[in-house]
Amino acid sequence: MRTETVEIGDEFGTDYKGRYIFSEIFWAKRSRIIQRQTKYSQVTGQVISSDYVAIQAETIFASLKEQPENKPISLEKLLSEEDGIPVGLGELFSKIANKLNGLTVQEARFLSEQSEEASLTQNLRSTVSAKISGGPQRSSEGSQRKRSKSSS
Repeated sequence: MRTETVEIGDEFGTDYKGRYIFSEIFWAKRSRIIQRQTKYSQVTGQVISSDYVAIQAETIFASLKEQPENKPISLEKLLSEEDGIPVGLGELFSKIANKLNGLTVQEARFLSEQSEEASLTQNLRSTVSAKISGGPQRSSEGSQRKRSKSSS
């Protein structure tokens, strides 16, 4: 399994100073983390909502194999909005965990665009509807192309 070691100095405060070792997690673990933090429609199976912060926090914590003796990182600390870890440290740990665990560009984009979730879901519905309906959109696109060619 791939691992990555990072030495943190005083840049995030003395509480976080030390060596952290991250290791990739197994596919099943990563899938369960995502599934646990994602709500799906029971009818369509489409994603209703997903807790990006919880997915990232659990992935970081599952990947974290060693940390300084004072154990400054816990799942609760990663999830805390009041007494959490510094933003820069969280971003660094996210980058390492995502790199080790093979998060694809598409998955990273999906997870990072939670504020646009409604429009993404709508686009997905439109795409699925177009594929299910079998092509009326394609024929209308084709007729638009023909019209524009004939008017040129």
